[in-house]
Amino acid sequence: MPPIAQATAKREPRTAPRAGLRTALGLMSGTSMDGVDAALITSDGHGGIEFGPRQTFAYDLALRSGLRETLGKTRAPAALVEALTRAHAVAVTSLLGANGIARESVDVIGFHGHTISHRPWEGSTIQIGDGALLARLTGIDVVNDFRTADVRAGGQGAPLVPVFHAALARGLDHPLAVLNIGGVANVTWIGGAFDTAAAASASAEGALLAFDTGPGNALLDDWVLRRTGAHWDADGKLALAGRADAAAAATILADPYFDRQPPKSLDRDHFDSSPVAGLSPEDGAATLVEVTARSAALARRFFPAPAKRWLVCGGGRRNPAIMRALKAAIAEPVDAVEAVGWDGDALEAQAFAYLAIRSLDALPLTFPSTTGAPRALTGGTLVRA
Repeated sequence: MPPIAQATAKREPRTAPRAGLRTALGLMSGTSMDGVDAALITSDGHGGIEFGPRQTFAYDLALRSGLRETLGKTRAPAALVEALTRAHAVAVTSLLGANGIARESVDVIGFHGHTISHRPWEGSTIQIGDGALLARLTGIDVVNDFRTADVRAGGQGAPLVPVFHAALARGLDHPLAVLNIGGVANVTWIGGAFDTAAAASASAEGALLAFDTGPGNALLDDWVLRRTGAHWDADGKLALAGRADAAAAATILADPYFDRQPPKSLDRDHFDSSPVAGLSPEDGAATLVEVTARSAALARRFFPAPAKRWLVCGGGRRNPAIMRALKAAIAEPVDAVEAVGWDGDALEAQAFAYLAIRSLDALPLTFPSTTGAPRALTGGTLVRA
């Protein structure tokens, strides 16, 4: 990833936003470690959202390898943190430059960073990335460190995107389940209208429930990398050529996590693929796909009422084997989020842009029913450019 020049020009005041609207650029580096998603939105941080351009920027092999070597650790080498931050800065300047957007027109960057360890039961969640460096490189204010306040208060620190899902889902039939399949899979159950403008009130509870369901793509990606050298199962071809091993799947699904009451969350490496170790590459992939789908289906027992429909986002929705397994495991209709006009490739980046706007206004990001926080909590740390 080539370096970029540090932004040194003074940032001019932005024209007053329309009716409290702000423009934010969200950045997301997921547990699949394939790259950074960047997306622009304009919003008041409540319901109204206007979507701008978005793009995914792939990591080079050196950065991807460095991130993989740091998984599970409590610290990352300074050089890796800088390389990751510079990759995000390139994403910002490239997206703005390609679309003729002046950086002065962007109010804030929502910078998630990259999770290397998530252990809220130990009071720890670690996302690497230097918000101050990103602000200097881009010349734009940055909100980062989204999870820490929730974890310090006793919450899980994840999932963070349910309030964004609720804003998007206005006008859709409820109850609705939004399943995000990244490295870890998480679900948002939306029971009805969720008043994001008054989300700190007790009336907000009961309309939203969220938690990690189990493995997403991580086990499958790691299996494919070990057995074939590829970074993922492209088009689900490996899994579709195999047959799931019922005993191996049952061993993984016997983990006590699946019986725990939500809210709850997982570290990427909570599960391992040792039960499929003796299988062929194809059968191992098919079994891990089955685990992803069945663990999502198990989540239904915790819903206050059955979802009328499931919408799937994240990289997993692009795997035909996963989508086929989900449709077989879940009784309700299952579709990719594009079926309702959402952009599944940009959703998490858009979410962190939205959360950054809410953070600037000290609006809640997490709730007792989404992370187990003791009350509705705001979060994020503002770094001025």
